[in-house]
Amino acid sequence: MNDKAKQIYPRIGLLIDGEWIYDRPPVCEVENPSDESILGPVPKATAQDLQNALNSSARGFEIWRKTPPSERAAIMRRAAALVRKRAAEIAPIFTLEQGKTLSESLAEIERSATFLDWDAEEIGRLYGRIVPTDPPIQQFVVREPIGPVAAFTPWNVPMSAPSRKISASLAAGCSIILKPAEETPATACLFAQCFLDAGLPAGVLNVVFGDPDEVSRTLVLSPITRLVTLTGSIGVGKHLTRLAAETMKPVLMELGGHAPVLVDEDVDPDEVARLATNWKFRMSGQFCSAPSRFLVHKSVYENFVDSLAAKAGALKVGDGFADGVQMGPLASNRRLAAMADFVHDAVARGARIATGGSRVGNRGWFYEPTVLADVPFSANIMNEEPFGPIAPCASVGSMDEALEISNSLSMGLAAFVFSNSVERTDYLSRELRVGSVAVNVFTSPGADAPFGGYRESGIGREGGPEMYQSYTVAKTIAERRVRI
Repeated sequence: MNDKAKQIYPRIGLLIDGEWIYDRPPVCEVENPSDESILGPVPKATAQDLQNALNSSARGFEIWRKTPPSERAAIMRRAAALVRKRAAEIAPIFTLEQGKTLSESLAEIERSATFLDWDAEEIGRLYGRIVPTDPPIQQFVVREPIGPVAAFTPWNVPMSAPSRKISASLAAGCSIILKPAEETPATACLFAQCFLDAGLPAGVLNVVFGDPDEVSRTLVLSPITRLVTLTGSIGVGKHLTRLAAETMKPVLMELGGHAPVLVDEDVDPDEVARLATNWKFRMSGQFCSAPSRFLVHKSVYENFVDSLAAKAGALKVGDGFADGVQMGPLASNRRLAAMADFVHDAVARGARIATGGSRVGNRGWFYEPTVLADVPFSANIMNEEPFGPIAPCASVGSMDEALEISNSLSMGLAAFVFSNSVERTDYLSRELRVGSVAVNVFTSPGADAPFGGYRESGIGREGGPEMYQSYTVAKTIAERRVRI
């Protein structure tokens, strides 16, 4: 690790009851994916630490649920302002431990602040309702905070994923225990400090690290937590859901996907390839709504593949701090090995490498932006989420065929449709079994719209008013309006 990294990388602590705890043995060490150097240790929460965090969250909930909405909103706005004020300090830490380019880190920091902005405003719209009832009975329905939240977030979006969950919890009146990924702990800790400095009461937000199985079992099985939420893999989501069932608590799961891109015959393949390059290879392809199966009409297939390969091959790969770099490293050696396995399997089954297909250099976890052509649907990459900079392409005879292929998997998080036929885009948007569809654009829902999946891609929604269905519970109050 160079001297600059040593100087700026902060100590990692556990946040329990408003205090940072540093003097714990490490559970692991953080690695810089650009040069494989060690940035620092991550403390392991003891069993007592976890129980202390639970008890603190229970106390914090009793304070926070009674805090007036205007005060909750004011704290959230102050936290958002601090996030923006500190963006230039946080972004280098972000890039050091996750590998994103500085511009990508800054973009995610800003995105994280927008969740706080929107939810702070939405607090004032958590309405109840009056149920029409024959007098003298009057019924009211109110929504109340569900209780302390156990939240688990991934390494690929180490600020925006925590922000979605913290922001929603605070807006609803819940306390939250956050368990970020050990691979990217400093970003989450710096984010949490913004809430402390904004005046959030002790116990409303706790942050813990440790053995994943021990932490998840302790937090999820505790009667104190009343909602379990994860952004992560389908396998982990199923595991946490089974644990949550032991104490009859609901879950909010934003899990993996395998986003198809349906490219119709009437589009400009070069323009679609340009848009696809900008979206597919951002964050090295390591995000859940990344396009991961390109199903292209046979009439424009060759032109699309040639254009996508040329544009992907021209991307500059390197350290996120270097000038002009457009794609940083993968997060770990495991992801590097996964990319090699996907390419080897696809080629063995008859696919062609249009560009890329190899590691870059011999230090750091860099992989070439890769386009695979003529990929058979039996290839692993057509059935498993790649989560990396590989774009597999296949030719289809019609959009009906593309739709059938798109819906053939058990995952359904996001999809993209490119066509100049309004009738066709309307039809495909309705029939795709996914949580979000983008038409003639690559984008993903932000704070103001719900995001989540169908089937194995998740349960519940994050973002938009729909998220409060998870973070609150409905209570019916029946009142007999007579003197007794």
